[in-house]
Order: sequence, then C-alpha cells, then structure tokens
Amino acid sequence: MSIDPKVLKEGINLRVAGISFLSICFFLLLGAGPAVAQDSQSQTLRLDAAVGLALRNYPSVRASQAQAASAEAGIDVARTAYLPRLDTLWQQNFATRNNVFGLLFPQPVIPQISGPVSETSSSLRGATGSAGGVLFSWEPFDFGLRRANVDLARATRKQAGAGVEVTRLDVAYAAADAFLGVIANEQIVRAAQANVERMEVFAKAVRTLVDNELRPGVDASRANAELASARNQLIQAQQDAEISQASLAEALGQAGTPVMVDAGSLLTLPSPPLSETPNFAFHPLARAQAASLESAQARERALDHAYFPRFNFQSAVFGRGTGARIDGSFDNGRGLYPNTGNWAMGMTITFPAFDIFGLRARRQVECNNVLAEKARYDQTIQTLKTQEAKARAMVEAARRTAENTPLQLKAAQETELRARVRYENGLTNVTEVAEAQRLLAQAEADDAVARLAVWRALLITARTQGDLQPFLEQLARTPIKGK
Repeated sequence: MSIDPKVLKEGINLRVAGISFLSICFFLLLGAGPAVAQDSQSQTLRLDAAVGLALRNYPSVRASQAQAASAEAGIDVARTAYLPRLDTLWQQNFATRNNVFGLLFPQPVIPQISGPVSETSSSLRGATGSAGGVLFSWEPFDFGLRRANVDLARATRKQAGAGVEVTRLDVAYAAADAFLGVIANEQIVRAAQANVERMEVFAKAVRTLVDNELRPGVDASRANAELASARNQLIQAQQDAEISQASLAEALGQAGTPVMVDAGSLLTLPSPPLSETPNFAFHPLARAQAASLESAQARERALDHAYFPRFNFQSAVFGRGTGARIDGSFDNGRGLYPNTGNWAMGMTITFPAFDIFGLRARRQVECNNVLAEKARYDQTIQTLKTQEAKARAMVEAARRTAENTPLQLKAAQETELRARVRYENGLTNVTEVAEAQRLLAQAEADDAVARLAVWRALLITARTQGDLQPFLEQLARTPIKGK
C-alpha cells in the first residue's frame, strides 16, 4: 500500500505542531509554578490576622502545648499507683550442687540458694534447676499518699497550662509589636522618599541659579551635600524596613517568607481607652506564678503523707524443679521443669522509721520553696501594677504628641516654603533653606509614626492587663483613615 508523500508530510507537520504546543504548555506550567508558589507564600495581613497566624504557627506555642499535654498524661501516671501489680517469672539454671548453711544480708551480687547440705558438699558438679511463678501485689490503703501524688500531678498540669497562656500572650504581643514596627518603618520610608524628591528639586533649582551666576558655587555644593544626606537617610530607612519585615516573618513563625501588611485602622488616631483597673490576679503571669505556688504546696502535702507504714497484700503461685533427689542422687532431667507447686499469701508491712530525719529535711526545703513562691507571686503583682501605670502614662503622652504633630508638620511646611521663596528672591542663603528642609523631614517622620505610637502604647497596656483581645476589638471599631 503506497502513501501519498504530501499526506505524510502534512501528518508529520501536525505531529510536530502538537508536540510544540504541548512543550509550550509544559514550560508555561513550569514558569507558573514558582509564581503560584510565591503568591501562596506572599500574603497581605492585617494585625488581627497576623496575631492569629502567629498563635497557630510559632514553635514555642506548640512546645508549651506539648508540655501541657505531657503534664496531663502525668495525672494518669500518678493514678496507676492505685492499681495492683502482677509480676511473672520463669528461670532456668544449671549450677553447682553443694550448699552451705548461713545467712546473707540483702545484696545484689551473690545469687540466693536453698536446700540442705549434700553429703558431697565439696563437689563442684552441677545440677539443673527451674522456677516459675506469678506474684500479685496490692496496697489496699496508704494514708493518703497516692492521693497527694495525684494532686501534685494535677498542680503540675495546671502550672503547664498557665505556661501555655503566658507563651500565647508573649507570642501575640511579639507579632503585634513586629507588625506595628513594619508599618512605622514603611511610613518613615515614605517620608524619607518625599524628602529626597524635594531635595532633588531644590538642588536642581540651585544648580540652575549657579549656572546663571546668580548664586555662588558653594550653594550648589551645599545643596548636593544635603541631597546626598537625604539619600543616605532613605537607604537607612529602607534597611530598617527590610529588617522589620524579616522580624515580622519570624514572629509569625514563617521566617524567610515575604509578608505584606495592611495598616488598616492603625494610621487613625484611636479613641481614648476606658480607664478600668484590671484584676491582675487573672493575668497569665500571675496565674502561672500561682500555679507554681500550688505545686510547691502539693509537694509539701505529699511529704506529710510519706511517713506512714506501707501495707502490701501479696499472693503468689509458683513452682520449682531440681535435679536433686531426696536420697542424695541426681537426675538433671527432672530439673528442666518445675515439678513442685506452691502457693502463698500474706500481708507485708514496712515502716522505715529512720526516714523521718530525711523527710523532715525535705519538708523544710519545700516549706521554704512555698515561702519563695509566695514572695514571687507578690512580686509579680507589684510588677504588673507598675507596668500598667507606666503604660497608661505612655498612652497619654503618645496621644498628646499625636495631636501636636499635625501642627508641627504644618508649621514646618510653611517654614520650608517661605525659606525657599526667600532664597529664590535672594533674601537668604542656602543654609536657611537646608535647615528648613531638615525640619520638614523630621516633622513628616514624626507625624507619620505619631498615631502608631499611640497604638503601640495601647498594645503595651493590653499586655500588662494580660489580654490583647480588647486591643484588637478597639482596632476593629476604629474607622480606616480616608474612608
């Protein structure tokens, strides 16, 4: 069968075109892959979302939660002391036949042996032996010791849970503070960029006047120096902004991931907070210290129940086998399995009388630990009250500053404009204009971060009160600037 060359050529062309199309699609997908991944990594967050992300991702939160779960399991471990104990044993041995009378104090080195002395006690020939059995042990009552140990495990669990809340508060505060730092540095970069643009215009105007011999050449040099200084300030501001971005990503538990921020209402001056005196006893730090105090008291109570007799009910079923016969002969085949059964039951009472001296010393240690934890709790409350008072003073000062910076900015703008007009009309020198422009740059930077300083002071206040939720709710109620 013959194939038309023209048809064959068209088929080959279609195949080539199809392969080319698939290749293009493949490379487009490869090119889109990193972009999609980058878009999924890059995210725009507001402050409340950033706090939630940090609480979900930051490693120390997960570590404290795991420690709390471990302390929870410790309660179950303490409760197992109420359960009876069942031990099983099987032993197979081959040892010398001779035996001697005498007593050995309890020790872990010399194996225990039993049985009568054989007539050939000096013989070193061996005989087989075997033993197996089950021992049931149970402590029916303990004068409250096991309950005290369970209470100690519960106190440890409570302490670990309080540690989780402290960690969450620290992580949430760190994320919010880093977020405010990013916004502040972005505002400073904008102010520095505006200053550079203004200095470029002024330097160009000065060079024009110098070129036309209307101003001395030193004015151009001074303008260029001021422009270079403004650019250096912009570079420094950009560096600080990049560092704050990295710090925010680390605070969110996503180090190395680019994070885009949305200022939201943070550029709006917040309303004055309600002046309520918080109950510092509910602060996570205070609760954590109170839990430490309870743990020390629980250890002290456990020692109070330690100096009592220990009653242990025991029941055993066991068997033994030996290759030795009653007539003094030996049949080692009989010692390979237990051929003599036994049972026993009874109550063992132990009372380490001289432990009282060690227990007294340990109880004195725990008593001092309780006093120390009480003092630390009082110190924690004092510190929280002091921090809260300082935070309120910071809020008031930041608010008054934020209300004054617009007046400062307006006056600086007027000063810079008039100094520039006076210079253009030959009524002043370039130094006055440079000073006015530096004053304007500083006023712009101060005004850019003044409202953020109020929010930062409110954040510190919320931390001293132990709960960031009121701060986040106030932020959600505050309208966005310009809307």
